Amino acid sequence: MYQDKVVMITGAASGFGAMAAQKFADQGAKLGLSDVNGEKLGEVADALRAQGFEVVADVVNVADEAQVKAHVDNIAAAFGTIHVGINNAGIGHDVRPMHYLTTEDFDLMMDVNAKGVFLCMKYQIPLMQAHGEGAILNTASAAGLMGAGHLSLYAAAKHAVVGLTKAVADENAKRGIRINALCPSFSATPMVEGMADIVGERSGLSREDAYTHIASRVPMGRVSKPEEVVQAMLWINAPENSFMTGQAIAIDGGLSAV
Repeated sequence: MYQDKVVMITGAASGFGAMAAQKFADQGAKLGLSDVNGEKLGEVADALRAQGFEVVADVVNVADEAQVKAHVDNIAAAFGTIHVGINNAGIGHDVRPMHYLTTEDFDLMMDVNAKGVFLCMKYQIPLMQAHGEGAILNTASAAGLMGAGHLSLYAAAKHAVVGLTKAVADENAKRGIRINALCPSFSATPMVEGMADIVGERSGLSREDAYTHIASRVPMGRVSKPEEVVQAMLWINAPENSFMTGQAIAIDGGLSAV
């Protein structure tokens, strides 16, 4: 499905990003990977290269325009273009009511989670326009579709991602570039594990019990497996899925249905 396609994935050192890198590579993609964690990114890239896959890997803070541009330029120099952009890098914040959070927390959430998506698309889109096709998937969140108490700034930034996705999809629909947002709820990733640890510490719960507490709001009664979310990434960006653009797709166990 992705044979010889060039796929750029941010936040590729762990979680959805690392798993997506493997899955896209397994389907023949050439990879441009980035993360702020150089050590873990190197491990992911080395493991993929050991399997014979072609990988460009750069340490990138997606909130830094010069770093994003340099990374996109490196991918284009190695592979010629970018066919698929998975703008997945993101961070969370302390789980607490908004009035306990700081201006610095707000700025960081917007810089990484919203501006990072803006910058990646800013440099991906001209390459895609040059060859008349492309697919971009921005990792938002179920928190970008609804309220999320004690995760207010994260929710605000992810709402921004959804709005940006829809607007830029409209701009590029006639140019052969599809742009969508993926909105997972809680999943067994390092970010949610950290959240579970915080909830558990404050509530006197084990991580397992904290997961149960977190999942209690989800109609399916569980958090997702990362592979369930990554499978959606493969489907949404597939060339065969050519009539979907401007959508915010919830992979959330029914959370946004109630």
